[in-house]
Amino acid sequence: MSYTEPPALANHLMDTVLPVRAAMVDRGSGVRVKPGMVDDLIASGTARAMVISQRKALVTADGLWFGDAAPLWNALKSGDAGAAAIYLGTTLTSSSLQEGTAVLLFTAAEPVDPGTATVPLDAEWAGFREVAARLDATDTALFIEASAISNWHATHTHCPQCGTPTDIEAGGWVRRCPQDNSEHYPRTDPAIIVTVVGPDGRLLLGGGGPLDAKNYSTLAGFVEPGESLEQAVVREIGEEVGVRVTACQYLGSQSWPFPASLMLGFTATTDDAVARPDGVEVTRARWFSRDELQAAVLSGEITISTRLSIARSLIEHWYGGVIEDLQP
Repeated sequence: MSYTEPPALANHLMDTVLPVRAAMVDRGSGVRVKPGMVDDLIASGTARAMVISQRKALVTADGLWFGDAAPLWNALKSGDAGAAAIYLGTTLTSSSLQEGTAVLLFTAAEPVDPGTATVPLDAEWAGFREVAARLDATDTALFIEASAISNWHATHTHCPQCGTPTDIEAGGWVRRCPQDNSEHYPRTDPAIIVTVVGPDGRLLLGGGGPLDAKNYSTLAGFVEPGESLEQAVVREIGEEVGVRVTACQYLGSQSWPFPASLMLGFTATTDDAVARPDGVEVTRARWFSRDELQAAVLSGEITISTRLSIARSLIEHWYGGVIEDLQP
């Protein structure tokens, strides 16, 4: 049997909207299973730690605050019986922190006051959305990772099979039930987020809440058990705005752990020119040409997603460039 040259596009990888960004830490899935690994890192005197409490982290004007792990942990444990220590990883060359630094997350049931527990006076508690614009790539990646794992711990304290309180293992990445020995792992909920393009090339954006609200964005929804991502795109767009998707293509992804989502970005086409919001999740839907969208944003008639989100990247992918924001 003779060899046949494959088609030119066989195994051709297309660029995604969101580039594949370098990892900032090695999460060490092989080393974090060692019993006592986190305790050893704390005692080493070289590990650094960030702190999250009630979904907020300690930050300074420079970004995330990282303290010396040992004195910080000792101070937190003495005043917070619910404190937990989790291994986030060891920094790589791409990180703004010194390569090879072990980074831990300490969770606290109640926020500690700046000026106590080794926390500097100029530190403050802030959520990711409040400070994301001033974080560098390393801080952003660690804040998102820490948010995802701490959210999971906060909501999965007991065994779902028997109700027994679970023990933390594997550097904070496993919870084990001491009663039935079952293991439980952090969860991530896949959600599709989509730009829908009509037969005339216009973009469909939607929004929830009051009918006179100005915010518009891409359409999104969670993937249901048994669905492929593409099936979820077709179903969600049909349910939310009554539009029939004819084709869709994956473009990129973004972790959004608030509380535990992985946003999977698509663009889709439709032959429909009329959108019918479901009135529940989507109360407003509107088609935009490129000129109409830019003019509406600059005039303040509407607002669209910030540059921190995959939604903005998807919209600007359709637009073909950067959309200028209304200046304050």
